[in-house]
Amino acid sequence: MIPISVCIIAKNEEKHIEECFDRLTPYGFEIVLVDTGSTDRTVELAKQYTDRIYHFDWCSDFAAAKNYAMEKASYDWILSIDCDEYIESIDLPSLTAQMKSNPTSAGRILIRNRFTENGQTAYEQVRVSRFVNRRYFCFEGAVHEQLVPVTGANVASSGTVKYVYSAPITVLHVGYDGSEEEMREKSRRNIALLERELETQGADPYTYYQLGQSYRKLHDYEKAFYYFDLGLSMDVDPTLDYVQTMVESYGYTLLDLKRNQDALNLLGVYDEFSGRADFVFLMGLIYMNNGLFDEAVLEFTKATTIEEFAVDGVNSYKANYNIGVIYECTGHTEEARAEYRKCGKYEPALKRLELLS
Repeated sequence: MIPISVCIIAKNEEKHIEECFDRLTPYGFEIVLVDTGSTDRTVELAKQYTDRIYHFDWCSDFAAAKNYAMEKASYDWILSIDCDEYIESIDLPSLTAQMKSNPTSAGRILIRNRFTENGQTAYEQVRVSRFVNRRYFCFEGAVHEQLVPVTGANVASSGTVKYVYSAPITVLHVGYDGSEEEMREKSRRNIALLERELETQGADPYTYYQLGQSYRKLHDYEKAFYYFDLGLSMDVDPTLDYVQTMVESYGYTLLDLKRNQDALNLLGVYDEFSGRADFVFLMGLIYMNNGLFDEAVLEFTKATTIEEFAVDGVNSYKANYNIGVIYECTGHTEEARAEYRKCGKYEPALKRLELLS
């Protein structure tokens, strides 16, 4: 058995747990399940895969539950995932090498989030620290918990070895596949936990970011703007993934509020954030919403040249589609057709081609 423990906390996850465990089984990892009060068949199903099953009295603190799971593991190396996260690939030789070369660093796995957008299945991807040695890391945060160095641990720093590295693990997250009401209920639950954390821990940009994201899911754009604005008014590191996403979400929120001219102020941080296609694509939308079509085409075109992205399509078919829309609206029909053809099977583009035929 490879000396890695996969730690999972669960409550009423009978819909996901078999698929999650089925995808883990071929790798030969130890599986540790901590149940926080399931009333369905979650524990019964889990017993088919592991005997490392424990109960944790839920205390509205995800970090506490995940730290308890890590304590129960047989091995120091921990991969932490949720039941609605399915392994897509793991490069075991590469992972083993990184365990030797980065023992005190946090491995950031690639999570592909699947969701529905305008009636179509879409994906976004993000790297999150989930693979660590428990001697050096633990979880912190009641909700949207993060791995942080254990107090006093001699972890890697930016001045020595890399503090984080890209672990060769890819996971598909299907938690956004639920009904609209399920998603709204989850957002309301998260908001309550985040607000309590603000009261006990004080102002924190990451907490503000998560509150903004939760309110966006509820389509309460005024409150989303309020919290993003608070977060970005603090001293934040523009190289952090969540800060990049917060800036982009802030821009989309301004567009949702029809504050198109205010969104143009993001030009002031263009140099810091334009290394990712998502921000450049957003600037294209901002220009487009302000009637600056030439500038929008330039941004969408630039987005197609950038490899790094989070949301699928921002550096390919979605950018080409918006260029096509601009060309079509400005009377350049042939150029519009050419852009729509670049979009492959993207349904909105196929519909435009059909109408233009």
